Amino acid sequence: MSNNLPKLKRITILFTGILAASIPAVASAEWSIVGLGTLGGTYSVAQAINDSGQVVGNGNGVDRAFITGANGIGMSYLDTLGGSRSYASDINNAGQVVGYSSTGSGDLHAFITGPNGVGMSDLGTLGGDYSIAYGVNKWGQVVGVSSTAGNAAYHAFITGPNGVGMTDLGTLSGDYSAAFSINDSGQVTGVASISDTTIQHAFITGENGTGMIDLTTLGGTTDSIGRAINNSGQVVGFSGFYNDFDGYQFVQAFITGAGGTGMAGLGTPIDSRADAINDIGQVVGGINSYCDNCIRSAFLYSEGTITDLSLLAPVVEAGWSELSAVGINNHGQIIGWGHLEGAPGGGSRAFLLSPIVAVPEPATYAMLLVGLGLMGFVLRRGQQVV
Repeated sequence: MSNNLPKLKRITILFTGILAASIPAVASAEWSIVGLGTLGGTYSVAQAINDSGQVVGNGNGVDRAFITGANGIGMSYLDTLGGSRSYASDINNAGQVVGYSSTGSGDLHAFITGPNGVGMSDLGTLGGDYSIAYGVNKWGQVVGVSSTAGNAAYHAFITGPNGVGMTDLGTLSGDYSAAFSINDSGQVTGVASISDTTIQHAFITGENGTGMIDLTTLGGTTDSIGRAINNSGQVVGFSGFYNDFDGYQFVQAFITGAGGTGMAGLGTPIDSRADAINDIGQVVGGINSYCDNCIRSAFLYSEGTITDLSLLAPVVEAGWSELSAVGINNHGQIIGWGHLEGAPGGGSRAFLLSPIVAVPEPATYAMLLVGLGLMGFVLRRGQQVV
C-alpha cells in the first residue's frame, strides 16, 4: 500500500483545492430588503428575529405585538394579558415570544408565549405592580426588569425554563438594574446603578444569572449599558455620559471578548450604539441615535468592517432611509425600522434586510463531483494492493 501513498497525497491536495473553490464567499453577499407591513395602522417597528427569520415587533392600528412567519412572511398580532396593549421584545428559535402587556387592571406585566407566539402567560413581578421582559434564550429563560415590593425600586430579573419563577438579580450596589439579553448558558447582560450615584454600568452574570460583574466603561466615559450577549459571552452595547435631565450623551458602541472580557470601541462615530450580536460576532446598531437634529442610520460590523446599511444600493433603490437596526440572526438577516418613501401615513415601517449569498455555478458542482469520484477511485485501488 505504501506505493500508493504519494499518489493519494497528490489527489488529496487536488481535491482540497476543488472543494475550496466550490465554497461561495459570504463576504461578497448582495442584499434584499422587504417591508413587513403594519397591523392596519401607520407604523410598525421590528424588535427581534430568530434563526428561521420569524420577526416580532409592534405596531398601531391594532395596538399589539406582532409575529411573522419564517423569513418575515405574514404578520399576525399577539394577544394581551387582559388589557388593550402588548409589546414584543424578543423571540427564540422555538418561536416563544417575550415582552410586556397591559393587564385588566391597567398595570404592565412581562409575558411569555408558547411556540410560534401561541398563548400568553403572565410572568408576574418581584412584588411590585410592573414588569417588562426583554430577552429569552432557547430554554425559555426570560430576563427583564420589575418593580419590587411597594414599587420601591426596579431590579433585573431572570426566570427558569419557559418563564417559570422569577428571581431578583440584584444590582451593582445601587438601587436600580435591568436585564436586556440572555444567552443559552443563562449569562445575562444589562445595566445597573453604582452605589447611591446616578452612574450606571453594563454588567454580565455567570451561568443562570449567578453573580453580577461590572463591565465598567470605555475610557473617558462614566456610564455604559450592555444591550446584547451571544453564546460566547461577547457583550455589545454603548458607553458615554448619563444624567437624569439629558439622558445619554456622547455615546459610543462597544464590544467585549468572550465572557465579557476586554471592552473595546467598535470604531463607529460618536453618538452610536450597538444593539445586537449574533454567534458569528456580527453586530448591528445605530448611528446618531442620540442626536436630535441628525439623520439617523444603521450599521453592520462584520470582521472588522463597518457598513452603513442606509447606503446599500438595494436599500436606497427601494426608497428606504434613516434606518434603525436592532436585531441580527445567525444567517446575517437584519431587522429594524426606517422611513419608506410613499408609505401611507408617513410613519416608520419594519423591515427585513437579508444577505443574498451567491450559489455555485453548475460547473463548480461538476468539479466537486469529479474530485469525489477520483478520490474514491484511488482509495479503492489502494485497498487492492497486498
